[in-house]
Amino acid sequence: MALSGKLLLLIASLLMAGAPARAAEFYTEDLRIPMAEAGPQGLEAFLVRPAGTKRYPLALLSHGSPRKFDDRAAMSARKYYGIALEYARRGFAALVVMRRGYGTSPGGRVDSLGGCTKAAYLPTSAVAVADLRAAIDAMARRADVTTTGMIAAGHSAGGLATVALTAEAPPGLVAAINFAGGRGSRDDDDVCNPEGLVQAFASFGRTSRVPMLWVYASNDSFFGPDLARRLYDGFRASGGNVTFVAAPPYGDDGHHLYSLAGRPQWTPYVDAFLRERGLMGRDILGPPDPLPPPRQLSEAARAEFARYLASMLPHKAFAVSPSGGYGWRAGRATAEEARRDSLAACMKWSPTCTLYAAGDRLAEPAPGPATDRSARAR
Repeated sequence: MALSGKLLLLIASLLMAGAPARAAEFYTEDLRIPMAEAGPQGLEAFLVRPAGTKRYPLALLSHGSPRKFDDRAAMSARKYYGIALEYARRGFAALVVMRRGYGTSPGGRVDSLGGCTKAAYLPTSAVAVADLRAAIDAMARRADVTTTGMIAAGHSAGGLATVALTAEAPPGLVAAINFAGGRGSRDDDDVCNPEGLVQAFASFGRTSRVPMLWVYASNDSFFGPDLARRLYDGFRASGGNVTFVAAPPYGDDGHHLYSLAGRPQWTPYVDAFLRERGLMGRDILGPPDPLPPPRQLSEAARAEFARYLASMLPHKAFAVSPSGGYGWRAGRATAEEARRDSLAACMKWSPTCTLYAAGDRLAEPAPGPATDRSARAR
């Protein structure tokens, strides 16, 4: 078998790994969360839920914080689509909200820790909790989401935010999950004011009574096993209700266990935790049915289409010509920009390109071949 054919099969198998026999449709939406402190723009957010008509319990998902401040601007809620989809498959309306200062959410350095030596974790956690509460309030007003029976889950700085949320739990929060939670990592095994971080977790434990699952991999370079155990001991000794999982090593850095590639390892922890509390149905919905590749594509081009399907970057599109030329782009600011840029990429090979896919769906039929000169020039 040619290398491209092997790659196609590999990517397809990764897409369907762990999927049950049946598949389902999902509803997605980009939205802004109203919040006075975030100004008229509000907070960037992304919602994915099953495509049914009932109200689905909220799964509030919180992101981490890169070590470099300048990297925050490149973050987006849509980039967490694959993670959010796992919760939607389990019957939740999964909302990824970008806290103030991340992605396109205004806020600058509002969650700054201050100087490293005396890094202050309680004030930054209060900022994060305010953002999460704004998201909960917005979801409570929707007809397709309920905050009764909701859960919260977060990774790294989002894990810390999730733990802090349970310390002043909003009505309806019934369980929470912390993957590698913490803040202040400035280099491998180098955390600002670790004693202060331990004290913050202990402080949250005094009032947190929501059942929690904590997962820390043994080769986490941000918050290693010794520090993770101290965070757990402080939280539990203060009264926190937590199940701690010391996960085996994951890849080169266990801090990235909570990822698309790590799904086979972390989803069983989540499933066991949710099932124990009666928070998940008997069946897990399948992922969206993958689109078939355009028939005119060569074997190598079909492998490229598989890469397109596997991309979890926001706003993507795939264009194709009758002769088998193609072009695709992902990670664009808008869906229209993705469509335009994919057409421009395809038109380098043929002037008769049309859109085949937009996102994970077939593109709407166009009235004729695309000949947009503005797209051709990009």
